[in-house]
Amino acid sequence: MEARCRDLSLAYPGRNGSTVALRDVSFELAGHEFVALVGPSGCGKSTLLKLLARLLEPSTGALEVRLEPAPDRLPCALVFQDHCVFPWMSVLENVAFGLEFRRLPRAERHRQARAFIEQVGLGEFVDALPHELSVGMRQRVSLARAFVANPQILLMDEPFAALDALTKLVLQEELLRLWQRHRSLVVYVTHDLAEAVLLSDRVLVMSGRPGTIRMQVPIPLTRPRNLVDRGHAEVVEIERRLWAALEPEVRAGLGAAGGER
Repeated sequence: MEARCRDLSLAYPGRNGSTVALRDVSFELAGHEFVALVGPSGCGKSTLLKLLARLLEPSTGALEVRLEPAPDRLPCALVFQDHCVFPWMSVLENVAFGLEFRRLPRAERHRQARAFIEQVGLGEFVDALPHELSVGMRQRVSLARAFVANPQILLMDEPFAALDALTKLVLQEELLRLWQRHRSLVVYVTHDLAEAVLLSDRVLVMSGRPGTIRMQVPIPLTRPRNLVDRGHAEVVEIERRLWAALEPEVRAGLGAAGGER
């Protein structure tokens, strides 16, 4: 599977004219990569995910997505920061919903869903409703629902941003374990530079308004990764390089915000 963006731009129409969110974005994704996407707030990271998911169409440029011939796999799945579970469905029903597209018998959907629920450590909560779960547990439900459909491309928009540090670490490990087993192509939006380095094979750095891809940084760390080793010299050096690229724009944005008060 692969995705290619060539000079991709997107403008949102508005009452006082259009607002350009992305301009001349070009990059390639291929195989079973885990690619992190970082950049200042407002540079178009989430918009780019929506383009990859075909929820939006570009204003100009070309977006080509080539998938493997696999009718039993979902082309694309999304996981968001707010976990997006259906509040009226149990854990089992939420996860099994990811298999609706395959038109499997209900018993088979539930069998496969139960297996993924066990994998994310929620086996005792199959009949629980979302309001009975913690935020981290609900995000595990979102992960299980995404992976049970075995998507070729998995798009994740700051999925762990709202979690405490310990829960976040556990779910990062769960995510990598599931990804290494099922090998989707992952595009992962995050503001956490250490997270981007420790999870991904490559980091795309976005900047500007309208946003564009400023640089691409390969991550030469071997797998499996030690996610608690954020102080390792190689991790720190890559994180420093990313921050050096982003810091001027982040500080300028904070100064502009302060001047508006």
